[in-house]
Amino acid sequence: MKTSIKLFIAVLLLSTASFSAQARQKPTAAAKKFQKQLNKEFRNPQESPLTKEDFGKFKKHNFFPIDLKYRVIAKFERAKDPETFKMKTSTKRLPLYDKYGKASFEIDGVAYELILYKSHSSYENEAYKDYLFLPYNDLTNGEETYGGGRYIDLQIPEGDEIIIDFNQSYHPLCAYSYRYSCPVPPRENRLNVRIEAGVKNLEL
Repeated sequence: MKTSIKLFIAVLLLSTASFSAQARQKPTAAAKKFQKQLNKEFRNPQESPLTKEDFGKFKKHNFFPIDLKYRVIAKFERAKDPETFKMKTSTKRLPLYDKYGKASFEIDGVAYELILYKSHSSYENEAYKDYLFLPYNDLTNGEETYGGGRYIDLQIPEGDEIIIDFNQSYHPLCAYSYRYSCPVPPRENRLNVRIEAGVKNLEL
């Protein structure tokens, strides 16, 4: 299990490292680059979380069409005294996270809120000191997307706004193999809406 956790962190940090470059691009270009990078990682035998059987069948991910409706500019509210808690995972592992802040936004005129988390392990690496973790559930889970939810990588903004691009949503590694230990989106991050953006289930 230790090996799988290390691989999960490596893939997660690799995708986070490309976030800042993507943020400077035009929205559609950034989403396309995200898709290209995710496919590249899964085709690389050194990085791919796929089983040997699935790796041989994999060509590319399925994605929802890029829709800028799901790229929202959210109001960002930092927690004055971040609450530390043990986040549930798909295994018995309980990593420490801080509830770093709250993002408030609208989709089709309906207001939503999501909590943004910061892993205690990210404090240990200077390169990822600005990393924020957004796990969430929505009404596509169990149908077009993984039943256990999806993730988005973010960075701490300088001001009181943060861009959340659901077109860059990706699946936990557990969606591809049960050998991984993946954070489970907390109940507070369940969206009562279909987020038709980002990665979809594989069709091998």
